[in-house]
Amino acid sequence: MADAKPVGSTLPTNYKLSGKQSPKTKAENVEMIKIHYASAVRSLMYAMVCTRLDIGYAVGVVSRFMRNPGREHWVATKWILWYLKGTSSMCLRFG
Repeated sequence: MADAKPVGSTLPTNYKLSGKQSPKTKAENVEMIKIHYASAVRSLMYAMVCTRLDIGYAVGVVSRFMRNPGREHWVATKWILWYLKGTSSMCLRFG
């Protein structure tokens, strides 16, 4: 993610996630087991609660699929991380 391109929105408006995008084959399940989806979503939840209220809706959307995430759900989660990377310089600094 260090080389990821920053984006300007939390999720694209045309991006629709649903349970139909969850893995259906054993190969897809094996692929998704290797991805730490729940850990990434929990980290986003922590950031949202502590400092980044602007990602609330997007985090809520991706958190619905923590039980059985698919490739599209993972892409949406990475999109939120790319957004945070692109907006990290906009945060206020006190001190």
